[in-house]
Amino acid sequence: MEIKVLNIAGQETGRTVTLDEQIFGIEPNDHAIYLDVKQILANKRQGTA
Repeated sequence: MEIKVLNIAGQETGRTVTLDEQIFGIEPNDHAIYLDVKQILANKRQGTA
């Protein structure tokens, strides 16, 4: 998988990066992402309820 490299302004730099299809070519699981974000936010709390 070839990806174009952008600078901080969002303009193409003319360079490309090759990414592994097995890692970056998957369809994300929305529920798994939700559970992970929920856990991260819960761990940020002080727990002084």
